[in-house]
Amino acid sequence: MFTRQLGTKIQDASQMFYAVAVVGPRQSGKTTLLRHLFPDYHYLNLEDPDTLEKLKLDPRAFLSDKKKQYIIDEAQEYPDLFSFLLGIIDQNKIKGQFILSGSQNFTLMENISQSLAGRVAVLELLPLMFDELKSYGSFAEANIWKLVFQGSYPGPNYDGVETSLWYKSYLQTYLQRDVRQVLNVRDLSQFHLFLKLCAGRHGQLLNLSELGSECGISHTTAKQWINILEASYVLFRLQPYYKNFNKRLVKTPKLYFFDSGLVCHLLGIESGEHAQLHVSRGALFEGYVVSEIAKHFYARAKTPELYFWNHHKGFEIDVLLEKQGIPTAIEIKSSSTFSSDFLTQLKKWEKLSAQNKVTSYVIYSGTESFDIQDYHVLSYRALSKLI
Repeated sequence: MFTRQLGTKIQDASQMFYAVAVVGPRQSGKTTLLRHLFPDYHYLNLEDPDTLEKLKLDPRAFLSDKKKQYIIDEAQEYPDLFSFLLGIIDQNKIKGQFILSGSQNFTLMENISQSLAGRVAVLELLPLMFDELKSYGSFAEANIWKLVFQGSYPGPNYDGVETSLWYKSYLQTYLQRDVRQVLNVRDLSQFHLFLKLCAGRHGQLLNLSELGSECGISHTTAKQWINILEASYVLFRLQPYYKNFNKRLVKTPKLYFFDSGLVCHLLGIESGEHAQLHVSRGALFEGYVVSEIAKHFYARAKTPELYFWNHHKGFEIDVLLEKQGIPTAIEIKSSSTFSSDFLTQLKKWEKLSAQNKVTSYVIYSGTESFDIQDYHVLSYRALSKLI
């Protein structure tokens, strides 16, 4: 089993809150982690018809035993449950009595915010980080392009699991269950096309009108679908950084997927070697790094303060990581060999930045980390040093 860094935060939260909700994309390992962390808890999976029916008969009596603690998986399958939980929590006042999880995060969070606000800690479990992958198998020596192709979900990274088949099944499950239930999409092939078009824009500025036009849907529908994909942690929008600068900067967000393996599957990439030679090589590596940085924050139960910076004259900084109001500039290069040219954008940023002291990094696909002049050069394997 992979060692998940969020595990400690989940256990800490169970000592402070009456309930803990762990959300994240399907197949990110929520159930496996929770059953490992809380082996003595009673486990209820509400996607099981028998379990759901028994719970519905008398939920208050079913869950009111003060001697029992529960993991309730796929809690969104029974929306009325949250009102009953509120009464039980207020009556029992037992810290960590209920651990909730769900795959339809948009539905789960809506019910939590309406019924359990102030009584529940919400933590987000995303796909695996490189440091977590190293805790299982031989991933410490894995080639970067193999990592990019296999992605960071636990499933395709277990021995004997065929990557392409796993992602095909994952997409079918996601499309047929979550999307159809939440969006009521009649033409699933159109939504699948939408996903492919999004994958083709991985690491690019998001133009909803153009995206909708190519897919044959309205700007409003494209925005709705993006919102659902973001709420379910399939992708995210990286916002532009504009503090202390004039209004001539680009204000459009960039689009990234949380998992590079899913992007590879949607683009028809068939192996790590194919990814290395693909026209989207740079975007794949950039997206891998940006999502890795974000996952380091989520694993610490923090909201990532990540941005990009794009000047009207045509140069940009891939990522600005803000800490206590001070931005750290990060350039991302897919080459495995360092070049002094990698510093060009960072030097331009320093001249325009209003900060007196600027910290700058280059992240590349090589395996060695070092300093050159006043710049830090990091391997993709050493991203934890940024956080």
